[in-house]
Amino acid sequence: MDLREHVAEVEDQGYTIVENAFDTVFADELAEDLLRLERELEVTPNRNTFEGHNTIRIYNLLVHGPLYERIPIHPTLLPIVERVLDDGCLISSLSSISILPGERPQPIHADDQLIPIEKPHVPLVCNSIWAITDFTEDNGATRIIPGSHKRDHSPIYGQTYESQGACMKKGSIMIYNGSMWHGGGENCTDERRIGIAMNYCAGFIRQQENQQLGIPRDIAKRFPKRLQELVGYSVYRMLIGHIDHGHPARVLEDY
Repeated sequence: MDLREHVAEVEDQGYTIVENAFDTVFADELAEDLLRLERELEVTPNRNTFEGHNTIRIYNLLVHGPLYERIPIHPTLLPIVERVLDDGCLISSLSSISILPGERPQPIHADDQLIPIEKPHVPLVCNSIWAITDFTEDNGATRIIPGSHKRDHSPIYGQTYESQGACMKKGSIMIYNGSMWHGGGENCTDERRIGIAMNYCAGFIRQQENQQLGIPRDIAKRFPKRLQELVGYSVYRMLIGHIDHGHPARVLEDY
């Protein structure tokens, strides 16, 4: 599939899967480093119905080294997101999701359902799941409901819905409209299902993770220009996000 086909599939079905989107060597590097962070940060499951009782989540990955800086601007991913949203899009959050053996299914939800706007609407959120390991029906592949992004309401939290697994090989990326109903799957195996959630939003709504406060300026200063723009050092349509009518990237000059 080419770029236009992937974008059309997101518009029609609510999602698309790009196979062989990134090198499996990169996937292994990410998996190893996530284990390092888990140990050093002493991360444990948050133990609630949404984030799971047997799921390890590490947030704000952009502060943890250049390895993660490659993800938001990946040339296979970003061009699709820019066409689903527009080139003024922002990073909403970057986190890892490791579903451990024994985890139960996550409640079906939509990533934009907290935004108080009637549905259906134009895409406001475009998210992606990176398969750092294989995603299978047995190990917790994300459950999806194709076409649900066109519905006029969001799912009822905790209610059971018929869904299908977004199965994909390590190195693949699922890109989807944030209105599509979905949820993490049940892990019935004895191995982790490791994914990275690289999430974007339109440039005119608030990001899920506060990028400007969460990322120290000395770290943001060394980011490539496009990554600086994506975390919020940019102005949407020459108006939204300015500082005293000036470009916000100016605040990085002293670092």
